[in-house]
Amino acid sequence: MLEQVPTLPGLALAGVVAGYGAGTELHGVDLLVQPGERVGLLGRNGAGKTTLLRTVMGLTRVDAGAMMFAGQDLRRLPTFAIARLKLAYVPQGRELFADFTVEQNLLTGLLALSSRTSQDLSPALQAFPWLASRLQDRAGALSGGQQQQLAIGRAIVSRPALLMLDEPLEGVQPSVVDEIVRALDALCESTGMGLLLVEQNVDVVLRLCTRVAFMDAGVVRESHASTAVRAQPGLVESYLGI
Repeated sequence: MLEQVPTLPGLALAGVVAGYGAGTELHGVDLLVQPGERVGLLGRNGAGKTTLLRTVMGLTRVDAGAMMFAGQDLRRLPTFAIARLKLAYVPQGRELFADFTVEQNLLTGLLALSSRTSQDLSPALQAFPWLASRLQDRAGALSGGQQQQLAIGRAIVSRPALLMLDEPLEGVQPSVVDEIVRALDALCESTGMGLLLVEQNVDVVLRLCTRVAFMDAGVVRESHASTAVRAQPGLVESYLGI
């Protein structure tokens, strides 16, 4: 697989070994996400899902393996350069600037564009129209669900080719979950944006994603179409223990 990685236009990981400090969290990850594909990543806590996303963004130490996106070698690039390849990441916990306004938080998402002359926030405002009336409010004054929508909005103003989301629905009330899922689905349909989604809500993963990859002990063990996962509930039970 390693020799095939440079020819793939989407995200391609082969044999990736990575971790923090002296520890190793990923033990040879192979994963492909084709352009426009929506992939859900399922696994128990500690399986390595968050580490995988952080590794793709250049935020963890990589000891071995190949990582390519849009034909570029990610291992050779700093995080800001990875973002400029149109790869966006919404981390678990949102990491908004609480004292910034909603507008200022959205504007930081434009830093991922190679040209900083644009201040077009329309992708976020179309996905979550309520943002337009709250642009001058402090981000820290928003509810948890609103902050999550703002974090997604900040990511999508850069018009990514692939959006990576880490537990975006954690602690979000059901009505807002539906809003977020509808917005992401519509965005993918209208723009061809791909998704790599880490989420414990299996129903949402199967609703949004066309394929599911299962992680365990720092390795992607298997991958199946969402239709096949629905038909085999034992797969989810074996990896999540539910």
